[in-house]
Amino acid sequence: MIVWLNGPFGGGKTQTAHELLRRLPGSVVCDPEHVGFGLHRMTPPALRGDFQDLPAWRQGVFEVLELAARSHPGVVLVPMTVTEPAYFAQTVGRLRERGHDVRHFALLARRETVLRRLSERGLGRGLKREGFAVSRLDGCLEALRAPEFAERLATDGLTVSQVADRVAAGAGLELAPDTDSPLRGRIRRALVGVRHIRFD
Repeated sequence: MIVWLNGPFGGGKTQTAHELLRRLPGSVVCDPEHVGFGLHRMTPPALRGDFQDLPAWRQGVFEVLELAARSHPGVVLVPMTVTEPAYFAQTVGRLRERGHDVRHFALLARRETVLRRLSERGLGRGLKREGFAVSRLDGCLEALRAPEFAERLATDGLTVSQVADRVAAGAGLELAPDTDSPLRGRIRRALVGVRHIRFD
């Protein structure tokens, strides 16, 4: 099974994916952003745009996830924002056409909730460091209302652990119990956040 976690930037996709990874033995996180980062790094800076607009990104994501789903024995967790219906069809749609069981969840929250989360991860600079995410927020929230982006999960007021529980229930997966204390959970989430900071 592939579990694709969609949603706006700052919606909790990466944190939820790593919570599922922690509590779902045999699972693996395959992050399509890494394909995009690689394409950006080999592109002259003046020519860099949204890497999802590159056919190579969509094809690369499809090929890697197809290989992972076919060859890896556990669940494949995919945290990635995709709001363009054509790009969704060329990734999720093609994987489903190949016979893979792709469960899609759009992790949504109110605009003010997402802005607060973005501000908290801004390394002391608030929303200044999150300009790209803020500029895309309203468009993401609107686009993800389209029928192809069901199933949707409202995450306002939920902890990361609770979001993971609901995703797992929706996908028919059984997670190990969450035995983290509140402090340990905060430390774990902070470490996940630090590991996913981009400097380029």
